[in-house]
Amino acid sequence: MKRFNKTFLAISITLASSQAMAAGFQLNSQSATGLGRAMAGDAVIADNASVLSRNPAAMALFKDKAVSLGITYADVQVEVDNVSSSTTDFGSDDSAGSGKIIPNAYYIQPINESWAMGFAAFSNFGTGTDTSDITKNTTANTQAPIDLLGETEITSIDFNASVSYRFNEYFSLGLGVDFVYGTGKLTRNGPLYFPGTSTVIVADQTVADVEASGWGVGGIAGLVYEINENNRIGLSYRYSPTINADGDNNDSVGALTSASTYGYYNQIEIPLPNIAQLGGFHQITEHFALSYTAQYTQWGEFDRITLLDCASQTSLTSTTPTACTDPGSDYVLKEYQWDDSWLFSVGGTYDINDTWTARIGYMYDQGVVGDLSSLSIPDSDRNWYTGGVSYHFNQKSSLDLGIAFVRGKKTHLTETSSLIGDVTATTSSNAVYYSMQYSYNF
Repeated sequence: MKRFNKTFLAISITLASSQAMAAGFQLNSQSATGLGRAMAGDAVIADNASVLSRNPAAMALFKDKAVSLGITYADVQVEVDNVSSSTTDFGSDDSAGSGKIIPNAYYIQPINESWAMGFAAFSNFGTGTDTSDITKNTTANTQAPIDLLGETEITSIDFNASVSYRFNEYFSLGLGVDFVYGTGKLTRNGPLYFPGTSTVIVADQTVADVEASGWGVGGIAGLVYEINENNRIGLSYRYSPTINADGDNNDSVGALTSASTYGYYNQIEIPLPNIAQLGGFHQITEHFALSYTAQYTQWGEFDRITLLDCASQTSLTSTTPTACTDPGSDYVLKEYQWDDSWLFSVGGTYDINDTWTARIGYMYDQGVVGDLSSLSIPDSDRNWYTGGVSYHFNQKSSLDLGIAFVRGKKTHLTETSSLIGDVTATTSSNAVYYSMQYSYNF
């Protein structure tokens, strides 16, 4: 059976939060049109099929079949400065971020005047960083925190199926089910020394080489209230699942742990946060519309990572696994003290003429890390400045473009390495999102 080393998975899931460029490791890039207005009003605008990612009830606003196909590229810039212990400065890395491609697809099918259904594929969570250059540049005979530095890649994909029902001219309800597939990759390697000496144990020790994947089932419920043809409000609540992932931990050794804590488990349990969103849309003039969003993410529910079904454990001197002291038991891998977070955005849409539409937006995204900060989670409050345009080929089809400049704050952090104790650093993260989609109403 496939197994996990619990120590290195603790590192991998902690680092999963590092640079998603939204609170925690959440993404806000489900469409080009939404990105252009800072995702403001996305739960109710319904200018194309991508509204399905935020509120299934908004499908009731469509009279014809609609499809949207899009892709977003996140150019993430991460700086990790002055990584040091009490005695050693390990250096900096001004290019620890990595680019990420985020595709999406949506389809809405009205059934009759009351019912509609839809299908979607998009991503709500993801990240990617590589801080391995710091360990490569470490001075000879100096033990670096190789358990904290390296490559991390986390991705989730939502496959959604939804229905909506229109009660009357004012109220519509939507329900959907999410099948969420999560994947993760972690590598940690570097020179390993005997504690307190300059004697090399291994010149290039692989302490973690983890690949994992798993599924979870969640859901979403939404409501739309149409005040009149120019004003409407949408509300949605997404129940995010707990992902049970399994996979391979290749070539890892127990050199960083004691025999009493080094063990193998068959699955890791990762709770994802629930998301509540309120959005409004108001057509102020014939050409200009105002939209806004308030989003509440329950990151406080992301309180622990648990390993399931203990299978075996080993010692520092033996490669032969021995029985668990409590076979089949679970293990709380890491406790968190994250806070629930708010996101607020406002956007404007201006129809220049029948061919061109312009968008602009601003978003304030609140960080989630509470009293317990770490090098592994350089989260902070972020400001999003966004814009976009649509070119309408005709009344049925359009090419939509969006761009977002994301700016985070510098954060001073501390993390504990199993090798050398406390490690401090200063991190800063910025990003530019580029998004494009094609939308068509049949």
